[in-house]
Amino acid sequence: MTTLLKKLYILIFIFIFFSIETNAKDKGESAPRIVNVVNFIRQTEPRIDAITDEVLYQTVVEEVKLLNKYGIKGTYLLQYDALISPSYQKLLKNDVLPGTEIGGWWEITQPQVEAAGIKWRGQYPWDWHANVGFSIAYTPKEREKLVDVYMEKFKEIFGKYPTAIACWFIDAHTLAYMHDKYNIVASANCRDQIGTDGYTMWGGYWGQGYYPSKKNVYMPAQTKSEQIQVPVFRMLGSDPIYQYDLGIGGNHQGVITLEPVYGNAGGSEEWVKWFFNSMFKDPCMTFSYTQAGQENSFTWGPMKKGLEMQMPLLAELQKEGQIRIETLSETGKWYKDNFSMTPPTAISALTDYTSNDKKTVWYNSKYYRANLLWEKNLFRFRDVHLFNENFASNYIENVCTTPNCTFMTLPFIDGNVWSTDQQLAGLRLYYADKNGKMVEAKGGTPKISQKGKRLLVEWPLEIPNSSFIMTFDQDKVSMKCISKDQLKLKWYLEMSVASEAKLPFTEITKSTINAQEKSFDYKVSCRGGSFIDCKDTSGKVFRIEPSRKEISLLFKN
Repeated sequence: MTTLLKKLYILIFIFIFFSIETNAKDKGESAPRIVNVVNFIRQTEPRIDAITDEVLYQTVVEEVKLLNKYGIKGTYLLQYDALISPSYQKLLKNDVLPGTEIGGWWEITQPQVEAAGIKWRGQYPWDWHANVGFSIAYTPKEREKLVDVYMEKFKEIFGKYPTAIACWFIDAHTLAYMHDKYNIVASANCRDQIGTDGYTMWGGYWGQGYYPSKKNVYMPAQTKSEQIQVPVFRMLGSDPIYQYDLGIGGNHQGVITLEPVYGNAGGSEEWVKWFFNSMFKDPCMTFSYTQAGQENSFTWGPMKKGLEMQMPLLAELQKEGQIRIETLSETGKWYKDNFSMTPPTAISALTDYTSNDKKTVWYNSKYYRANLLWEKNLFRFRDVHLFNENFASNYIENVCTTPNCTFMTLPFIDGNVWSTDQQLAGLRLYYADKNGKMVEAKGGTPKISQKGKRLLVEWPLEIPNSSFIMTFDQDKVSMKCISKDQLKLKWYLEMSVASEAKLPFTEITKSTINAQEKSFDYKVSCRGGSFIDCKDTSGKVFRIEPSRKEISLLFKN
């Protein structure tokens, strides 16, 4: 063989090898694990005297140094009072890494309000109450003025309009205006919470991102004509197992998130490594998303240990190719390029950092969200909330007049609000034991997989060679019990809640459960089985009994 021919064969081999490698990587990217590092910035903190403007500034200086050290391009979001500060302008123009993003943080401050020609009603230059410090505190026309003032000032300082603006919550009118006039490409809002800081946001798209409804920014739209063309990503990295249950049945939740100031969560190396393992290695569908970083109001001292532990871990994961660290706008552009409407997504946590042996799966689509929870050998649907683009928010046209606010969706199962510590609400599986008695099902470790646009969850039961299989489509979930021994299993699902829970259900028929929330009617339909009204005062609400092999619950209204 000639030397030239040998070289040709070697080149062909190298080409084929790298083609295979590239294809493999492309397939892996079909469900990327994405991280945004978002630090948002306030100029002043009136709640604590020791937190001066200089303390807040030095906190951001340290955040910038840390991200630069590990080569991480972050997203810095400026409240208006920080935007107009020469110190922050100089820092973010001169000292951040190339590719770093500067965007907007949409808490409303006195300088912004007065620049828009509106009277300031706050007690302080920055007032965190919902009826002062957020866009919902202003009329739709005033909201537009506040956007115009911010955008023009931002462009004056940085030479262009921001493409990412986030906040705990931005109303639908404001978000749509930001997109339609200024072409923002990404936003973010607070994780689900009840009562924290006076803000209740409950039943939304869990994690990941979605295109919101024009009538209700807290839920996805079902039609393209009714969606705002800005993907909204969920902030703060909630513990997928334990955050949900905090403050069960009450009006306030604690915090278990990736935020580094919380020693039991984002400040704990054990928890952070577990959380990263769940978000970046456990099964997911479409993509997995989490947000790191911290607001400067917590100051550098409390966040230093947690951030200095998290950033090298993230940098190493990125180096290994396990995650993509992007700016918020980069993720928004990727989302818009790949999805014209909200895609179904899912994340899972199949290990537990405590001794409780819990596992969970969160599924989201444009029609509903669902949560599955296993504790040791028991299982329940812990949560199902429906989404409907016609269910309007309180704040579309109305001004918020109270220091607290509420964003919500349509509950079908609520394992927090409808529970007490003694009675945990949920939809549970029952089957007949060897004596024919109906008992709560027990089983082993679930298997999670994706088949096309469907999520499959198979739970092996204690009955030999038998499984409970759940198939999640974007508008329904289908369930069946199967036995490889061809045994005919008798089974049903039963919904129970705390006896004092206030439920939205108005009528339970064989084929439909009708419900109402804030005078809005919605329903869940059953195919392949029937609903049975339990009419029980102890907390049992309904059963779902199969008439064929498979039950489907339909969530498309």
